[in-house]
Amino acid sequence: MTDDNTTVEAVGKITEALETVERARGHLYSFHQLTGTADFQLGDAVNLLREAGHTEMADRLERDLVGRNVIPGHWTFQIMEEYDDTYWSVFRAFEREAREALTDGRRHLHEAGLKQQRRTHGHPDHDAGPVRDAQFDQADFGQTG
Repeated sequence: MTDDNTTVEAVGKITEALETVERARGHLYSFHQLTGTADFQLGDAVNLLREAGHTEMADRLERDLVGRNVIPGHWTFQIMEEYDDTYWSVFRAFEREAREALTDGRRHLHEAGLKQQRRTHGHPDHDAGPVRDAQFDQADFGQTG
């Protein structure tokens, strides 16, 4: 394990990038759910158009838009699966590998260092926290006192 500041910063940047990817993945899930909801809403509209006697418009919408691929050959769930399999899971594996190889698997070392710097030592609302926080040694972050 390497304890130098540059290594901690580099691993922190990998983790920060993964956190951004996690947010992007969440937006992808929103895209999936919103698109699916819209498709069902469109189906309801098709039924109402038929009920109102607008069968030609209803037939065209049902044929050309309800259940349509959002990109050639793919519904949104397939886009999500491909993202997970080809990007997200690989990113997570590299982030874990970097942490395990370079920081003994410890997560958020940069933030742990910031917590030590910014908290008021001895204040009941600023204690070190759970055991894993308490195990953080300022020397791991290049701090002295």
